[in-house]
Amino acid sequence: MFANRVQIDKMGVIASPAPAPPLRGRGSEATKQSGVSDAENEIASLPSVARNDNFRLFSHPAKRFDLTLVGCVCLAAALAGCGVHPAATLPVTNAATEAATGSGAATVGPATINPTIGPTEGSTSTPRPTLAPDAWKTLPTIPAFSERAMEIYRRGLALGRNPNVFSKIGDCQNITTYFLADFENPDKYRLGQYADLQPTIDWFKGSFGRKSLSVHGGMNVAAVLSPLWADPDSCNAGENPMACELRVNNPGIVIISEEEAWSGDVAKYGTYLRQVIEYTIAQGVVPILATKADNLEGGNRIDALIAGLAWEYDIPLWNFWGSVQWLPTHGLSQDGFHLTQGYNFKNYFFDQPSADWSGWMERNLTALQVLDAARRELDMQSAP
Repeated sequence: MFANRVQIDKMGVIASPAPAPPLRGRGSEATKQSGVSDAENEIASLPSVARNDNFRLFSHPAKRFDLTLVGCVCLAAALAGCGVHPAATLPVTNAATEAATGSGAATVGPATINPTIGPTEGSTSTPRPTLAPDAWKTLPTIPAFSERAMEIYRRGLALGRNPNVFSKIGDCQNITTYFLADFENPDKYRLGQYADLQPTIDWFKGSFGRKSLSVHGGMNVAAVLSPLWADPDSCNAGENPMACELRVNNPGIVIISEEEAWSGDVAKYGTYLRQVIEYTIAQGVVPILATKADNLEGGNRIDALIAGLAWEYDIPLWNFWGSVQWLPTHGLSQDGFHLTQGYNFKNYFFDQPSADWSGWMERNLTALQVLDAARRELDMQSAP
């Protein structure tokens, strides 16, 4: 498997993936505590939004808003005013953490992220230099899983995390309408030359088609931290979508793919994403960060930030941006945001000629390859 992955030089710099669908790059193993976002007031004041799927935008259990959402465009109002409360806390997200002890373990009841959990805590590897500007563009599509990721994974298993389950955190490019769900039905996908990915489909069966409690159209990296966006039918009072999803689904790994920064404030995007990373690590869930295909913010600043955080925390990066560069229009439709669709919406038929490939085909295939790498490297090598 992955015989077509590119080579790694002595510095861990990976050559860019070749411009053809069979080639998927594969690379080497590539803080300060922040408070929880206090975005409730800003989010509550947002007008209706237009998205490409139907969902209910939930508030706290006393309120519920039913919105029909069409088209996946930016919100009319931004979260630029969302503040950060240094003293805010996150609720415990998994019953398994109640019995956890030791460094970084969450406690019963309201729990803060252990401030020692950061890029190198618990790691014996030599700290790496800062990722150079634009170096992220050469990083592979499919990551290697470092010893740091292995440590998080093993700790999660000790806390009772389920190795056969993954979660998703993100916005409309992660909804089951287009993303991963058809891997649940053998009649709806054809692996072609990627038939060796079938064991991974079997391994994670049930996760592909499940609707994540931390995925909605419009749910950006700030909203995922706000209880106003939590499903009151599934989530505890005061619980945000991320905490709810990790508690209910109990995954071993989580794909974090956030395409939007509504206000254009990339620094604030980074502040919120850092909180998401630190919380998932504290809960014993391996975060897999994903770059995005679009460049709406200009200068690929969000992708550079995402890759920099993955490098800093030594966690896996799914460089989706790199995987679509060979496609016409880089896999993007005319609006520069939505991914292109396969012929007749066949976004899981990977035996199609390269001329028929789409952005969504590339997204579903490379996501599956990332999960395959996780299964092989984390689970198969996690035994003490």
